[in-house]
Amino acid sequence: MVALLKRSIRRFLHSKAALALPVTFLILFVSTLSIISFTYAFSVERVNSQGQTLKVSTAKQNMLSLDDAVHSTVGQPGSSSTFDLTDSGGQTNIQPTSNVLTVSINSSEVQQTIFDSSIGIVVYDLPYSRSSQIGFYLKGDSRTITNQSGASTTQLSIESGAEHPEIQLRYRPSVTSAVAGLENGKTVNNIRIYIINLNSSDPIALFGDLPLQISCTNTKLTSNNFQVSSESGNLTITSVLDGTGGNVSIPISSTPEGAVIHVETVVSNVSIQRWIR
Repeated sequence: MVALLKRSIRRFLHSKAALALPVTFLILFVSTLSIISFTYAFSVERVNSQGQTLKVSTAKQNMLSLDDAVHSTVGQPGSSSTFDLTDSGGQTNIQPTSNVLTVSINSSEVQQTIFDSSIGIVVYDLPYSRSSQIGFYLKGDSRTITNQSGASTTQLSIESGAEHPEIQLRYRPSVTSAVAGLENGKTVNNIRIYIINLNSSDPIALFGDLPLQISCTNTKLTSNNFQVSSESGNLTITSVLDGTGGNVSIPISSTPEGAVIHVETVVSNVSIQRWIR
């Protein structure tokens, strides 16, 4: 009986069933290990993605708050505010010599460039995120000049950078116009062009938290007067901002004697500097 049992065990050990049992356990072990590894990797990626999305959201809010701080000083020489730009995983770049703005006026009788200078830009390099929203404007739009009441002078958008998506904060000119009576029998047309200029800022390229001081150093007003005939029609104001052009058309009111076009350019010089507490 014992000999028969021994023979049966030997036959089983040399059979295919005996070989299949450890192979089955090995397959189950490898499959379980693969599922665990995949689940872990997916969980880590999901957590990282959520973390990056949170950083992008924080960076957006930082730049919106910085824009608010700039606007709080515009047109008020000597005024200043402070702002802590918190770390969102990217680099802050303040580039005062970038973003060249050229403003010119044109009609059948007037052609003149009235502003040509860099006005600076603030760029925040974003960490990688699937929800970067390239081309999206957090504030303003793509027009390089505006004459619409209530339109923001701010252009705050998400753009493709050299290596990473980036949030760009820049300012475009805005135009107002009004008719203001007669001068020597000619209708007076008052046109005012507002420009926010950051080119007196400090050049900065830093990671991490960045305390900033925003100050309005001065406001400069330049006036130009033009005498035109009654057939002058519209005045086109063209803005070329960092290579992108746009324009607005201002109707010119006149009498049979003609019109006076009074153009004022108001430049508010705002400085952004690192704040040393």
